[in-house]
Amino acid sequence: MPTIVLLGTLDTKGAEYEFVRRRLVGQGCDVIMVDAGVMGQDRVPVDIGPDEVARAADEDRGALAANGDRGTAVATMARGAVRVITGLHAAGRLDGILALGGGGGASIAAPAMQALPVGLPKLLVSTMAAGDTRPFVGGADIAMLYPVVDIAGINRVSKRILANAADAVAGMAGGASRMPDDEDDRPLVAATMFGVTTPCVTAARERLEDLGYEVLVFHATGTGGRSMETLVRSGAITGVLDATTTELADDLVGGVMSAGPERLEAAGARAIPQVVSVGALDMVNFGPPETVPERFRSRTIHVHNPMVTLMRTTPEENEILGRTLARKLNAARGPVAVFLPLGGVSALDVPGKPFHDPRADRALYESLAAALDPAVELVELATDINDPSFGRAMADRLHQLVGPGAVVA
Repeated sequence: MPTIVLLGTLDTKGAEYEFVRRRLVGQGCDVIMVDAGVMGQDRVPVDIGPDEVARAADEDRGALAANGDRGTAVATMARGAVRVITGLHAAGRLDGILALGGGGGASIAAPAMQALPVGLPKLLVSTMAAGDTRPFVGGADIAMLYPVVDIAGINRVSKRILANAADAVAGMAGGASRMPDDEDDRPLVAATMFGVTTPCVTAARERLEDLGYEVLVFHATGTGGRSMETLVRSGAITGVLDATTTELADDLVGGVMSAGPERLEAAGARAIPQVVSVGALDMVNFGPPETVPERFRSRTIHVHNPMVTLMRTTPEENEILGRTLARKLNAARGPVAVFLPLGGVSALDVPGKPFHDPRADRALYESLAAALDPAVELVELATDINDPSFGRAMADRLHQLVGPGAVVA
C-alpha cells in the first residue's frame, strides 16, 4: 500500500486537498497531509501542521503570519517543507507526492519535490504549468498538470482534473512498488547531446556500453544540462562525457537554452573524471523566427524547425566561450581531457553548411588552448565532431581516466 504525501496550503485549499485525499484512500493508498499554509487555519484534519513546517525552517509560524510579508512567508515555508518532506522520505513514509496550487503553492512544493530522488513520483497541479515551468521543475523529474481552472473549489471541471491527478500519482506510486529490483551494477556515465551532435554521442555511447558502462544521455536544452549537473552532484555518476557544451553559448549571449552559470562545474567539484568537447558552441537557440531579438536580426540565422531558430556565434563570442570553458575546467579537482574537433563543432559547422566559419572556430580553439592549465589534457583531432572516430576517442579516454576497476563487465 503506497503512502502518498499531500503538500500544500490547506488554509486556503482545504476542500480541494480533502477531495484528493478521499480519492487516494479509495485507491488503496495511505495519505499524509502536510499543511504549509502560514495562516494556520486548517479546514480539514492534517498530519503535519504549519507550526511544525515553520519550526523546520527555524521560524515561528505565528510571527510569519503577523508580519504579513507573503514573499517571506512563502520562502520560509518552502524551506521548512524541504526538511519535512525529505525527513518523511528518509523514514520510509513517502512513496509519492502530490501538490496543488497557484504560484505560491507551487513555490512551496517545488523545492521539496526537487529534493527527492529521481524516480520517486512527483506531481504538481498548478496554474503555473501553462507558463515557464523551469523554476518549478529544475533538474528533477516533476510532472506538472495544468488544471484549466484555478484551484478554487470543487466544480465539474476541477473535480475531473483533481481525480485524474490523484489517480495518476496513485498509479505511479503503486507501479513503482511493483518494479523489479534494479540489478544493473554497471558504472554510470553522463553524456550531453544535441541534434547536431547526435552521431558523435551515439558513437561514444555505443563504445562505452561495449566497455561495460551504462550511459545516461542528456539533451543539452538548458533543462537537460541542469538535470545532469544535479545528478552528478548526487554522487551517482562515475564519469562525464560532456561532448555538447552548447548551453554555455546561450548563457553568454542570451538564448533560451541556458543551463545557468554553474553549468560544467559539478563534475569538477566532485573530482569525477570528465572528457569535454565544444559541441554546438557554434549556435545560440531561440524560439520561432519572430522571437529572435531585433538586435540579432542581421546575424547568421538558421531555422532549425518551426519552433527553434539558431544563430551562429561570432569569433568574439567564441573567444569568450573558450576562456569560460578553460576557467571552469581548470578548477576541476579530478582528471579532465578536452577534445577539439578541428573540422567543425556541429553538423551545421562543416563545409557547405550554414554555420561553417573557420575563423569563429579558430577563435574558440585558440582562446581555450591559451587559457587551459597545463594539467588539463588537450587533444586535437582533424575530424569534425560527428566523425564516429571522434566520439569513440572521447569514450576511450574517459574509460582510461575512470580506470578499468570501475567496470564490472
